[in-house]
Amino acid sequence: MPEQNFIDYVKICCRSGAGGPGSAHFRRDKITSKGGPDGGDGGRGGHIIVRGNKQLWTLLSLKYRKHILGKHGANGSQSGKTGADGEDIILEVPLGTVAKDVETGEILFEISKDKEEKILLAGGRGGLGNTHFKSATNQTPRFAQQGEPGKEEWKILELKVLADVGLVGFPNAGKSTLLSVVTAAKPKIANYPFTTMVPNLGIVSYRDGRSFVMADIPGIIENAHQGKGLGHRFLKHIERNAVLLFMIPIDSDDLNEEFRILLSELEAFNRELLDKPRLVLVTKIDMVDEELLELVKEEIKWEEPTAFISSVSHEGIDSLKDKLWQMLNDD
Repeated sequence: MPEQNFIDYVKICCRSGAGGPGSAHFRRDKITSKGGPDGGDGGRGGHIIVRGNKQLWTLLSLKYRKHILGKHGANGSQSGKTGADGEDIILEVPLGTVAKDVETGEILFEISKDKEEKILLAGGRGGLGNTHFKSATNQTPRFAQQGEPGKEEWKILELKVLADVGLVGFPNAGKSTLLSVVTAAKPKIANYPFTTMVPNLGIVSYRDGRSFVMADIPGIIENAHQGKGLGHRFLKHIERNAVLLFMIPIDSDDLNEEFRILLSELEAFNRELLDKPRLVLVTKIDMVDEELLELVKEEIKWEEPTAFISSVSHEGIDSLKDKLWQMLNDD
């Protein structure tokens, strides 16, 4: 996916439709000259609705739609007829989209299922016709209720990537290379930091036609939780991953310190991330011989389960898939 087409944040002004006014009509026909009230209710104003679409991966379609306007409800009419509801405006978004109120920052809802619908901004209710106001002391009410006005509010839609496995690591840890090897995704790969500027997703084919989704999250740097680099933009995508796969290249200056920094950045951003199952992956083992690899294993101080792979030679790739599948399906 081209980087300029990946949009994970939009701020939009929403105006829902106003409800139609009720009717103050009285029944009149060729045999009735002074009938009672028969005014119908006004129609509801159009809602602004958010709908999940599993085929979408970005909020690009909303990038240039700064104003979303709902349609107004129709007037009530004679013979108790209710006016037509205003047409709802439906905004299709990727799964993992969170809606927030701009003023309060409150999270309104999250879209996590295909075709799931939530009302972002409700339309105004239609006004009641004069039939509702008839009473023993007022047989001919000559008034009806006006419809409620629509609401106008600013909303934020923010995408947090949904994936089974999220790749976590410093820039240039080999995340994009691994994704290109185990999936059909074609992320940008180069030997310099921050090659990946947006999340890349791919489907990992497993045994017997089974599969799971892997996400290459852009690289974390120290103090990313404070917004350094593009910290907040990167870290939020990790919140929706079921399993975290920490990737540390074997040529790192200090493997233990690199893992400690990654853990501390996640904890500082959102402590709940530490509750997710995690696997540490030491990458690029094709760069060392077996003797040096054993020395590296002896230096490891973390207690998390660890795997060793080379995306270049494909060493350890199959066993990695087995381990991830087991973690994803471990009851």
